[in-house]
Amino acid sequence: MSNIGKINIDVPLVRQLISNQFPQWADLPVKPVAFSGWDNRSFHLGEHMSVRMPSAAKYAENIEKEQHWLPILAPLLPIQIPVPLAMGKPGEGYPWHWSVYKWLEGNTTTLERINNLPQFATQLGEFLAALQSIDATGGPLAGAHNFYRGGPLTTYDAETRQSIAILRAKIDIGAITDVWDTAIASTWQGMPVWVHGDVAVGNLLVVNGQLSAVIDFGGMGVGDPACDLVLAWTFFKGASREAFRAALPLDNATWARGRGWALWKALIICAGLPGTNHSEAENSWRIIDEVLSDHKSKK
Repeated sequence: MSNIGKINIDVPLVRQLISNQFPQWADLPVKPVAFSGWDNRSFHLGEHMSVRMPSAAKYAENIEKEQHWLPILAPLLPIQIPVPLAMGKPGEGYPWHWSVYKWLEGNTTTLERINNLPQFATQLGEFLAALQSIDATGGPLAGAHNFYRGGPLTTYDAETRQSIAILRAKIDIGAITDVWDTAIASTWQGMPVWVHGDVAVGNLLVVNGQLSAVIDFGGMGVGDPACDLVLAWTFFKGASREAFRAALPLDNATWARGRGWALWKALIICAGLPGTNHSEAENSWRIIDEVLSDHKSKK
């Protein structure tokens, strides 16, 4: 919808939607959360609930997916995930479905909030291993709905090679191309498995120094688990990276594709491709170095 930029997703809108569609909660206070994100805007609803409002049509497509699948996955996982309580309908000029969730306590992950990084990496690896072990029959296959997370890495081959060409004066083209060619040389040989689709620190909550919840399943789908490994290079290193690897029963080819996912995202940011955030460039250069170093050590 071309006029979405004119829709102000704010407290008055959320309060009106709640009042009209869920009158039993109409008296509860609505407040923006400290870390809301861009794909979806989040709000406190009372003390024990949150409201999640997609900011564009491409994100709204995931609401019904989450409403259906999260209650099925939650009992089978060792860490908390969002619990849908209700699904709202379009209204008050807001054009999409939206969700009410149980509020999950915790702070967004930072190094300073983690007691033991290798232990945290093991926790996350065990969570992903459990997710991948759940029967994926009937699950949503990777596609446009989740930006092809879990799909073939070759989806992003043209973007990656375009970025390499743009950055040719700043990078070791041979080394980076070797990482990428190795990544796209293999495909997932197993049955499709569940993937979260966006395992990033902003989607991991910490309580008392431990991983307490994994949130934002908008990118969930079934397919190749390689896309869920990127934290190995974007956040972990050394002992924590090896702990993460040890917790996941995946072959070397899958880890190579995981390096490819991390490299693709870092390259397109450094190259300034449309839709990327240039403020993340400095960290993306660091990620490229981590990927190159790890690839070299595993050859």
